[in-house]
Amino acid sequence: MSAPSEKPATTPIKILWIIPVTTPIYNKAFADMIAGVKSPHVEVHVASLDLPGMNLTNLEYRANEAAITQPLLHVAHYAGKNGFDGYAIPCFYDTALKEAREVSGDMIVSASCEASLIAITGICNRFSVIIGVGKWQVEIEDAIRGYGYGNRVVSFETIGLHIEEFQINPEEARRRMREAVEKAMKAGAEGIILACTVEFGFYSTLQEEYGIPVIDGDFACYVDVERKAMNKAQFGWKSSRIGSMDPPSEKDLEKSGIYAGPLPINKDIIIVRRE
Repeated sequence: MSAPSEKPATTPIKILWIIPVTTPIYNKAFADMIAGVKSPHVEVHVASLDLPGMNLTNLEYRANEAAITQPLLHVAHYAGKNGFDGYAIPCFYDTALKEAREVSGDMIVSASCEASLIAITGICNRFSVIIGVGKWQVEIEDAIRGYGYGNRVVSFETIGLHIEEFQINPEEARRRMREAVEKAMKAGAEGIILACTVEFGFYSTLQEEYGIPVIDGDFACYVDVERKAMNKAQFGWKSSRIGSMDPPSEKDLEKSGIYAGPLPINKDIIIVRRE
């Protein structure tokens, strides 16, 4: 009988958590969040993007997403070639997720919407999605349908806050979220997704008050990327590279010069180290 090929569950892994904005103002908040939940054998590098002349603080608009997509892919390509096991994009639009998987080499890639859907559909049948403003609904709804969960959405509940307003007055944000949860439960929701990665810090209070599972997109994204990176390290489960998952060759990428410029990462990187 041959020796088992599986690695121990404590195999060291390294994750890059890339915040898709061009400011490091969220780095510490995310690093502190991750430090409280990560496994001891995991090292996480928390970083934002650096694009000269650009001050992009949110991806609320598709035009902003377009500006950030190629830099996210550049970083994904770099991380895949430089020892990272997992790459996380904490944005509920799942910006550049499929494209990043294509150029990530052996590294796995996760993002918030898909991760939240995996989390919520394992614990309830019908759920509602809380969003900031109505503009978000079409893109998020399209993504949920694309992942195959459209028939499980009870409602979208809008609370009238733009991305940067969530943390300015947390009590007001929490009050509006309470109203949204109550409306969702009346509509028949058995679970809630908070569909913005700046909504961190709210899920546990709502969950305790209403006795309903509330998925925080940031925690869902982190749990997903760590689990999948661990699966890669332990069992060799990584993105397929055949059929529709066939990636561009390194030769073609080098010839194109797409990733020839400076790596677009802000130097204010926070490393949450292994314990």
